[in-house]
Amino acid sequence: MTKKAEKKLVIVESPAKAKTIGKYLGPDYVVKACMGHLRDLPKSSIGVDIEGDFEPDYRPIKGKEEIIRDLKQAADSSSMVYLATDPDREGEAISWHLQQLLELEADKTRRVTFNEITKKVVTDSISAPRAIDQDLVDAQQARRLQDRIVGYQISPVMWKKIRRGLSAGRVQSVATRMVDDRDREIDAFVEQEYWTLDALLKNAAGVSFRARYYGRNGKKYEPACQSEVDSLQQELCQLPFTVSGVKRADKQRSPAPPFTTSTLQQEASRKLNMTPRRTMAIAQQLYEGVDITGEGTVGLITYMRTDSLRISAEAQREARSFIDSRYGAAYRPNSYRQYKAKTGAQDAHEAIRPSSVTLTPEQVKGDLTAEQYRLYRLIWGRFLASQMANAVYDSVSVEVSAGEHTFRATAGTLKFAGYTAVYEESRDEEKEEKELPLPELHEGESVELDGFEPLQHFTQPPAHYTEATLIRAMEEQGIGRPSTYAPTVSTILDRGYVKKNGKYLFITNLGRTVTDWMKLHFSDVADTRFTAHMEQLLDSVEEGKTPWKAVLREFYDGFADRLQEAEQGEYVKVPDTVSEELCPVCGRHLVEKEGRFGPFLACPGFPECSFTMPLVVQMPGRCPKCGGRLMKRTGVSKKTGKQYTYYCCEFTNNHSGGEPCDFMTWDVPVKDDCPACGQTMFKRAGRGFKRPFCINPACSHFLPEDKRGYYKKPDEPAEQGDKKPTKKKTAGGTKKK
Repeated sequence: MTKKAEKKLVIVESPAKAKTIGKYLGPDYVVKACMGHLRDLPKSSIGVDIEGDFEPDYRPIKGKEEIIRDLKQAADSSSMVYLATDPDREGEAISWHLQQLLELEADKTRRVTFNEITKKVVTDSISAPRAIDQDLVDAQQARRLQDRIVGYQISPVMWKKIRRGLSAGRVQSVATRMVDDRDREIDAFVEQEYWTLDALLKNAAGVSFRARYYGRNGKKYEPACQSEVDSLQQELCQLPFTVSGVKRADKQRSPAPPFTTSTLQQEASRKLNMTPRRTMAIAQQLYEGVDITGEGTVGLITYMRTDSLRISAEAQREARSFIDSRYGAAYRPNSYRQYKAKTGAQDAHEAIRPSSVTLTPEQVKGDLTAEQYRLYRLIWGRFLASQMANAVYDSVSVEVSAGEHTFRATAGTLKFAGYTAVYEESRDEEKEEKELPLPELHEGESVELDGFEPLQHFTQPPAHYTEATLIRAMEEQGIGRPSTYAPTVSTILDRGYVKKNGKYLFITNLGRTVTDWMKLHFSDVADTRFTAHMEQLLDSVEEGKTPWKAVLREFYDGFADRLQEAEQGEYVKVPDTVSEELCPVCGRHLVEKEGRFGPFLACPGFPECSFTMPLVVQMPGRCPKCGGRLMKRTGVSKKTGKQYTYYCCEFTNNHSGGEPCDFMTWDVPVKDDCPACGQTMFKRAGRGFKRPFCINPACSHFLPEDKRGYYKKPDEPAEQGDKKPTKKKTAGGTKKK
């Protein structure tokens, strides 16, 4: 009888992670990937026995039979099975499902987690395994079943009462409402006029500077209209101006803490123009491992789904040593920097940081894609800066008096770079005015008035949400958790409840209709406080304080009655979105409609008028042929049925009887004009080469088509009798098909 193999099986989620971990563990271990969940609720039914105390009906996922069979064989021939899925609720649930599905014996099954995929962490974790944490599993089950109940019981009613294909969700419905509430707040905003008044002054040496009016008798005063400003100027012109105070001080600015999931998504959106979904996909690659020259496969960052600001002592020591060697001891604070997580944070993992700060972005740049490098540089810089000394600014505050009136001016210069030598945090809205330098001034010195600069202002409404600011608001209000931010924002965009214009999010007519309907029939599901309360209950399940089915019972209490009321409610029509395009047949404004291949424009006079056209979006710039507006249009391939995008003149296929224009291009028009000829510039579509170029052949800045970054197939020798290739017009030239 042959001896059973002594190999040990490690099951992870992805092949990239399997490759990295396999390298660290050596030949005694077999590392396989399960590719995520292998068992879940069925798609064809709700899969939850509500009357049977919410008992779930888990089944193997169709299409994953081969993976299940392979893992079962590997588990049966192994002496020990380590379940090494991601270190969060979802990962814990995947491990639990694997244990059930593969029928793993308790005495040969162990759970391990890796906060970072380095040799030390992997080997340490394998040597100190634990049992599956059932509380974590139950918290995931409660969330999964609750989302299933909401989705599978509300969505069919929405199909009947609003439109087919809609969906509801506990978090996505609240996120949609947040965008809707912000848009309503902006629409209802009433602006208020106010003025600022700057005095243009000169010191005794004749050096000019400016100071802003503060108020009178030490109290702040802001002119509300031009007449008040005019009266103020007349009074001030008769008064002498004197420097009444000069204060100098060193101001210190502390670094931002290392990244959490939320702050990483926000900063990547602001600095790198990455969507939250893309940010998390690239971060996952960096966490699971990248092939680095001379190092092999290396996990570059710690786990990227976290709300913790904790940093391990070992990582802090390594950072301080690195700061000493690269920047000098002055850039290292006297004591370790500790950051406190927000109230309600789970604090299950460390903050997001590089696995080793000594592996600098410059060292690994050649082995990373452009996106991987930019994101790694962001994470690396933020972490290192968080462990560095404060930046110090030499700050000067000057107060100038004219009778009972006061003007103020401030200036600051960087005295010691500190953490800013590595990283500075960006802001969503850059509203801070730049401080101008001040000349040498002394208290009691007389200054000469050289004029005034009054400026009218109006109070501004709150800004529309961006993906970054919506995630920040969700985090602040306790809506969702690190693993759900990016999927939630993607879902409300994909469903058409919210649209993105530039970087800002706007509610659509569909989103507003769905939100109003949800508030009418399911006010709790669409309420931010209720959703935040549910998150707290799920945390309580994770901590072992609350039974998971008790959460579902509390939620479902009264839900069935509201569901029945919604079933009996009236049909709701989604208002059409009216475009600026006019119907060339009857002159009505065309409206947006949803068809088999996506949105299109149609005449609202149907059936009397049946005119339709592709959906158009006005782009920046002007048509290089006739000067008309440039439009973004979509079409559908007759061969593949896939949708494509192109750009053309507004007079292409002109139906108004005027002279048509045949300009069309695949290149994207940009807002910048060519500095040489003044024509609109373009950039190539898709990812990659983004530098704008001029398409005017007569211009000295003209960039030929073969230099614009497109892939060009090598020319094949034409055989006798072959037809000539057709030509397709592009920006500034022709392109072979």
